[in-house]
Amino acid sequence: MVHVRKVVPYALMVVVATGIYLFTQAFGPISEEGMSRFQILLSIKAFLGLWLGIRGINQKLFGINPWLFKSHIFPFTLVVIIIALSQLMHL
Repeated sequence: MVHVRKVVPYALMVVVATGIYLFTQAFGPISEEGMSRFQILLSIKAFLGLWLGIRGINQKLFGINPWLFKSHIFPFTLVVIIIALSQLMHL
């Protein structure tokens, strides 16, 4: 895990912060019928991205190793899911 903390860049904090800001700009108002398909997929993407961001920031700044899902397979899978959701949002 020592090598992982060196790889995670400080730019991750900027990405997480801008992602939170852009989420507030792109989400839009919720209609009376409930959330649209776009809003649901965007919410899922935001949750997964925020989880990855918090995990990376904890590793980089605080030296906290993940106590769950210690391998790189799970975060990589989340990135693939986020990319797939991005493609589904535009269908």
